[in-house]
Amino acid sequence: MARLRIGSRGSQLALWQANHISALLRERGHEVGIEIIHTTGDKITDVALAQVGTKGMFTKEIEEALAAGKVDLAVHSLKDLPTELPPGFEIAAITTRQNPCDAFLSKKYARVEDLPQSAKVGTSSLRRQAQLKAIRPDLDIHPLRGNVDTRIRKLEEGHYDAIILAAAGLNRLGKTELVKQIIPADVMCPAAGQGALGIEIRLGDATMRQHLAFLDDPAARASTTCERALLNKLGGGCQVPIGASAEMRDGKLHLDAIVARPDGTLVLRESASGTDPVALGESVGNTLLRRGGDAILEEVYGRRLAHP
Repeated sequence: MARLRIGSRGSQLALWQANHISALLRERGHEVGIEIIHTTGDKITDVALAQVGTKGMFTKEIEEALAAGKVDLAVHSLKDLPTELPPGFEIAAITTRQNPCDAFLSKKYARVEDLPQSAKVGTSSLRRQAQLKAIRPDLDIHPLRGNVDTRIRKLEEGHYDAIILAAAGLNRLGKTELVKQIIPADVMCPAAGQGALGIEIRLGDATMRQHLAFLDDPAARASTTCERALLNKLGGGCQVPIGASAEMRDGKLHLDAIVARPDGTLVLRESASGTDPVALGESVGNTLLRRGGDAILEEVYGRRLAHP
């Protein structure tokens, strides 16, 4: 069999993910290599992600290597992949999803509700910040960048009373010692696609698509397609105050979604069920825009989004 080359970021979590996919491909008889590619998002570490505002900041350089034929496939955290891929690429597989929820990590405190007045919490996500502020307006939210180890070390060193990270990444790396609470989705709505991996290839590469077909999980594909359709309707990248959580219930796809002001003073929630993932995501997105989501996002993006 031909040697497959995987493009990946160089972080500990990204390499875990690439090695995980590599192992599954090797079980199928493939020879696999991993090429580490440094992205814009990896190079800018002293600025909150929401301030950088570059779509594809964790994927652009990997896609360039893919387009140039330097790698054959790319393994991404799906939540890092823009909802509209650049021309010439497709998502060949979306893997079985890990827990999509966020985790609360602390040395001293068991839950968000137990934090003392004005406690310092680390997160660079506007989505997490907005929902934290909605339930605890007193909290002092500070930017937190770096890989998982760096973020946990900053917590251990006492720079923060608590930090918020994706449960899936912590589980994958086995870094769960300081996880005190998995925050329920109705308290902190997750990011679209959180917990799933997206395997990207060159558009129309039928051979590669065939090699990767076994990795595609229909349930994960349906739920994340729905969430990403909502995010796309709202014009969102991965660093916006938008949450989306879809799952199968009684044979139908159920979607819960939020749009929130970064300061948490307004959180719009909407839920609906349906059978078509894209139609459901777009419908809920349109409803949120009509209810005032466009005004919230105009503050964040500096522009108003058109909606029906």
